[in-house]
Amino acid sequence: MLPFAGAAVRWAGRHPDAAALADSGWRFGIARHECVRALLVVAAAGLAQLAGITPLVAVALAPVPSLAVRVRAQSARDRARSSTTGILQTTHAMLRSGVALPEALRRAASGSGDALARRPFEQAIERFDLGDPLDVAIRAAVATSPERRLVATFHTLALGVSERLPIERAASLLDAMAERAVHDDRLDAEVRARSAGVRLQSYLLAAVVPALAIYLVATMPGLGATLTTTLGRTVLIPAAALLEVAGIVVGRRIVRGASR
Repeated sequence: MLPFAGAAVRWAGRHPDAAALADSGWRFGIARHECVRALLVVAAAGLAQLAGITPLVAVALAPVPSLAVRVRAQSARDRARSSTTGILQTTHAMLRSGVALPEALRRAASGSGDALARRPFEQAIERFDLGDPLDVAIRAAVATSPERRLVATFHTLALGVSERLPIERAASLLDAMAERAVHDDRLDAEVRARSAGVRLQSYLLAAVVPALAIYLVATMPGLGATLTTTLGRTVLIPAAALLEVAGIVVGRRIVRGASR
């Protein structure tokens, strides 16, 4: 458990799904999120009891709400990434027209329709309005962000502010950051496009396995009898389902890691 000690310390006093819930647009609080988890486990335990399976199998469904929230949050972050690029480009254009950096950030963020993309910019401007130095406010806005690109972009911008660059050089810095963001977006889209066929094949293969199992159970009574034993219900079927889910998750993480 030592590799997870750092994460456990970070989660102390804070729900591990809090950030994902906020990014996914969940507006009903953590308590209702946990109620959904409890209802899912109770319903699965009842169905397992009716099917003659031990109700403890329902505990395996406990992570499902967290997985759903994290997938939705990651999709929202992916959409926000391209919107962030648009905000940087708009800020650069305003700097070129002579608008000061804080006001340029404020106007560019207010013109974006993505709330998740606007949030770090709005937090930075809010801290600046409350009296923090602009570079400190920019760094603090992404202090807890899981997006490495966004953190690197904001730290670069904060470095330019702390060096007191002239407005022309600040505009050139933002232009370089915006170009890098555009390049990253294009690279991300290319990786996803090239890997779409392989990911579709993995989904099809994952669907073929249970379909083949059902066919074999229908045509080979001996196999069906094996799967209905305690070994089949508690080891074989759960292990097969776990391996399929793990394969899909690993494939998605590989693609996401390459695009980052």
